[in-house]
Amino acid sequence: MRFLLATLIALTPPVSAAAGDGLPKQLVIVSFDGAHDNDLWLKSREMAARTGAHFTYFLSCTFLMARGTPVADAYQAPRHKSGRSATGFAQTNDEVITRLGNIWHARQEGHEIASHACGHFDGGQWTRAEWLREFSTFTATLTNAFETSGHAAEEPEGWRDFVRNDIRGFRAPYLSAGPALPDAEREAGFAYDASLVTKGPALPDRHDGFVRFGLPLVPEGPSQKPVIAMDYNLYARHSRAKEDVSRSAEFEDRALAAYRAAFERQYAGERVPLQLGFHFVEMNGGAYWRALDRFLTETCRKPDVACVTYGQALDILKKAAPLEKAEGGGPEPRRL
Repeated sequence: MRFLLATLIALTPPVSAAAGDGLPKQLVIVSFDGAHDNDLWLKSREMAARTGAHFTYFLSCTFLMARGTPVADAYQAPRHKSGRSATGFAQTNDEVITRLGNIWHARQEGHEIASHACGHFDGGQWTRAEWLREFSTFTATLTNAFETSGHAAEEPEGWRDFVRNDIRGFRAPYLSAGPALPDAEREAGFAYDASLVTKGPALPDRHDGFVRFGLPLVPEGPSQKPVIAMDYNLYARHSRAKEDVSRSAEFEDRALAAYRAAFERQYAGERVPLQLGFHFVEMNGGAYWRALDRFLTETCRKPDVACVTYGQALDILKKAAPLEKAEGGGPEPRRL
């Protein structure tokens, strides 16, 4: 598969803030970290087209560098040797060009591309200058990806404008948002961060004009013990982060029950946006992606629900009312 991929759905009209009965729309925000496996790019885009959802893809830029090429060998994350990435690189330039096609067409379909930095290293202790260096590498990599992969002639018109103006959000690898990160994000021009964890669904925190979203803790399982609403955290709880395909259907049902309960609590209550996080890895035999598909199928086309990107949610919330401070805290996240 090369760059010319089919666009699955067209851009949709802007989502209004209010439902027909005067209540705010119930926003559901689904994101994917890493955004690398091309089969899962297609699977997620097809899921969105069927369900009416829009997603935010937090892209790791080393997946736009083919292993062994000059651009991969030159990449150096802060406090690490050059040519290293915690999650690897693309295998070939053909893989890169297919991924670029998925990125471009996802954007045309109304999805959002955001930054997950490059090599997926823990930057919790990085300085502002070190974060800015990683952000600069991300921007340069995305800007020049067609050229460095040997496919400059296939770069679509508007690509560089997209990179310059449409990358509005950031999520820190491992949700490790150290003290230097917010100032670096502001200086780099990001409109929002999505690296926090909150005690439950909460409106994002806005400080000095910068907005920070948090994945919520949600009750899950027989004991209803809170867990971060992210696939890896469920995976760590259900099977200690080791594959157990024999219980895949059980884990799917537990995940779906947790998503449904968290949604219904807000839908019947204050209608605080619900955020759910995923990775481009189908853990426990795809249990959490299947649960997501079922959840979105039954949820997103309700007349007073909008399954939106972080960028869309940010615009909706700013228009609807001043943002309130999120309730922070919660345990140290389990990591992928």
